[in-house]
Amino acid sequence: MVQLHKIFSWKDLLNPMFYIINGGFWLLLFIVFAETGLFAGFFLPGDSLLFVAGIYSANLAHEFLKAFGLGGVHSEWFDLFLLVTLISLAGILGNMLGYWFGRKIGPTMYNWKDRFLFKKKYLNDAHDFYEKHGGGAIIFARFLPVIRTFAPIVAGIVQMERRKFMVNNIIGCVAWVVSMIFAGHFLQIWVRKQFGFELKDHLEMIVIGIIVVTTAPVLWKIFFGSKKPTQTT
Repeated sequence: MVQLHKIFSWKDLLNPMFYIINGGFWLLLFIVFAETGLFAGFFLPGDSLLFVAGIYSANLAHEFLKAFGLGGVHSEWFDLFLLVTLISLAGILGNMLGYWFGRKIGPTMYNWKDRFLFKKKYLNDAHDFYEKHGGGAIIFARFLPVIRTFAPIVAGIVQMERRKFMVNNIIGCVAWVVSMIFAGHFLQIWVRKQFGFELKDHLEMIVIGIIVVTTAPVLWKIFFGSKKPTQTT
């Protein structure tokens, strides 16, 4: 078992290996749940954590099975299926909690007075957006850090239809988990065979790369998406 011998620092919370080493599979499930079900979970490293979990899939699955006296049940595809199933369930439940919370506070928010960071127009715009792109918004939000934390809450606030939310919640969560877990697992195998080194030895650079790739669309939208083309006379 890998041991962590270092003084804790707050930046460790952004390092997926910190959770794998200190909490293993159980903490992994909680992180996925919290990132999509709790306001405070927006900073957690969901994408990179799942990618690393794919690399350590055998270790994590063995940890879970051993807790139930099933340590001898072990195969590559069984490990992957177990991780995908349980992690997807955690993510689905997290989104459901966020959606439920949004539905509870939504009606009240429509009675709030406009403030610096809140305008009733934002709710109306969000409602129209989800009416037009609701299913796709819930699915694609899974792949965008920070946004995936607040997407189900906003969906609840604007009273998105429950069945529509649940169907797309399940599709988006399973697609996200499968893509990240499989990417980490099979890329590790491919790199080992092709280049003879372990991704485990270069996790810091991989995590930075994942953060850049997943946050780039969000940053682009923030800085360039709202700019309107200038009209020529």
